[in-house]
Amino acid sequence: MAGTILIIDDSAMVRRQVGAALGGAGYTTVEAVDGVDAVAKVSADTSLIVCDVNMPRMSGLELLERLASDPATARIPVVMLTTEGQPELIQRAKALGAKGWLTKPFKPEMLVAVAKRLVLLAAM
Repeated sequence: MAGTILIIDDSAMVRRQVGAALGGAGYTTVEAVDGVDAVAKVSADTSLIVCDVNMPRMSGLELLERLASDPATARIPVVMLTTEGQPELIQRAKALGAKGWLTKPFKPEMLVAVAKRLVLLAAM
């Protein structure tokens, strides 16, 4: 499978769970602890980002704004993976370019299905 999936969450346990699900499906993953760390780790090889909303230093929504403002990263699909479920947050994230919203706890097979679809669409 082409590219790498960047997993951004301030919880090491969540990063391990997401990494295990995506790694088990054949994806290469890179982890970041928050939006600031993610900005440093996103690369031309990043084919998908899985991102939490509530994180220190730079939230998931702030990261979406940052990614959208840079032509080099604006094309990368982002799936928000969070405990948040407020419709206004979901709408804001989608307006900023998020392609999906999954809530924690997540079903690994659902995450893998979303990842496969978005990586495939991004490659077209």
